[in-house]
Amino acid sequence: MVMVNGKEQGLSEEILVSELLELMGYQADRVAVEHNGRMVSRSRLSETTIRDGDILEVISFVGGG
Repeated sequence: MVMVNGKEQGLSEEILVSELLELMGYQADRVAVEHNGRMVSRSRLSETTIRDGDILEVISFVGGG
């Protein structure tokens, strides 16, 4: 189990942050991600592995006018 934005997400195996974002319908260029209390740069989203017990916060950027 991992926590994403305060909700449990069941994952059967390790997954990259970029893969999880895609599965959840996020666009990687429109979010900021915190992984276990540390910000993950966009260049590392496809290198950072999520494991059982990890905590993620995903913040979406919304434009408007």
